[in-house]
Amino acid sequence: MHEMSLALGILGLLEEAARREKAARVKAVWLELGALSAAEPQAIAFCFEAVTRGTVAEGARLTIEAIPGRAWCLPCMESTVIARRGDPCPHCGGYQLHLADGTQMRVREMEIESQRAPDVH
Repeated sequence: MHEMSLALGILGLLEEAARREKAARVKAVWLELGALSAAEPQAIAFCFEAVTRGTVAEGARLTIEAIPGRAWCLPCMESTVIARRGDPCPHCGGYQLHLADGTQMRVREMEIESQRAPDVH
């Protein structure tokens, strides 16, 4: 299950950002996940919950935004939406497609809770 290693990578990014921003915890994460990325959203969510236990991101709300797959069809000379790698062009039926979008996985945004400033008396 490569989603576990992907979730660990996401956690690493969150921990690094939380350290840099001196955050007490990560409250929410927005993840862009391409339809052609070969990662299952449900598996990512399950693994994210598992790897964040006991970390700065424990209990963080994970929102996954699906990015559709897009390819450039060489015979048609136009961009088209495809559901899976290896699908033919829906216009001409050809397989000369260059993937243009939908292969990515990216942490788009995160919400953090700042550390409390020490009380000054």
